[in-house]
Amino acid sequence: MRTSLLLATLLALGSTSAAAQQPPAAAAGQAPPRRPANAPRTIEGVNTVWIEQLTQPELRDMIRDGYTTVLVMTGGVEDNSANLVLDKHNINNRLHGEMIARRLGKTLVAPLVTLEPGNPGTTITPGRAGPMITQATYRALLFDIGNFLRSMGFKEIYYLGDSGGNAGGMRFAADSLTKLYANDTARVVFKHVAEYYNHTSHVQPFIQNELKIPEQIRIGASTGSSGLHEELAIDATMALVDPVSIRYPQRVKAGEAEINGVKFESLEWLQEIGRKVAELRTKLTVDAITAYRATLAKP
Repeated sequence: MRTSLLLATLLALGSTSAAAQQPPAAAAGQAPPRRPANAPRTIEGVNTVWIEQLTQPELRDMIRDGYTTVLVMTGGVEDNSANLVLDKHNINNRLHGEMIARRLGKTLVAPLVTLEPGNPGTTITPGRAGPMITQATYRALLFDIGNFLRSMGFKEIYYLGDSGGNAGGMRFAADSLTKLYANDTARVVFKHVAEYYNHTSHVQPFIQNELKIPEQIRIGASTGSSGLHEELAIDATMALVDPVSIRYPQRVKAGEAEINGVKFESLEWLQEIGRKVAELRTKLTVDAITAYRATLAKP
């Protein structure tokens, strides 16, 4: 009996002590105050061009400091044959988006649009396509992204796509937003930069004519002598980001480190080609945006 009484007393004292240490509860129905969105930063930011990697005050301050250009990078998830991950286009966008933004200066990159337009059906098999979204959904998505970026304070919004099927949706979004805000005094620019999709027009000739690498693929084609939806330039840029994304170690082990008649001399050799290709794509895109900017009316 005495033991039970002692235990009860100790439990009661513990509860009283714990309660005394608790902060006073907020008044019923009253939410705790939230830090205002315009409060000054108290810690340093980080060096990134990716919007999703910024804190709210970091993004706010960068826009105030003139980071009013933003890239909307569109990719996709699709069949890339035996050696390349389905995420090919998005991997390339992560590489080139960063390079283009830093080369332009005062430019950020929106979260990647990682799905592309397509039509579902009974003939779709795993990995052959998608997941994808309908063209109507895709257009609405790109329109909404551009519209929200305008509301956030961006003044130049550029759509860049790494997949050919994305072009129509990007043009639609840019043209529709341009028309919608034609009389807006804020003068926000919406533009699809077709020059970013320069693989067959510039990259393939660069590999064969400038670098003198005799890849067995016709310029303009997406399949060469290996019979795969894969080619050297794409292998090279993906290897620069992540060698496993092209299954480089596995291909070396299996004696299949080659594409379209070109053997990979080493990972370093392949990555050096990737650097040259990425530089070419970056320059072509930056030059196109710079040329377009020259046509805009001065404020």
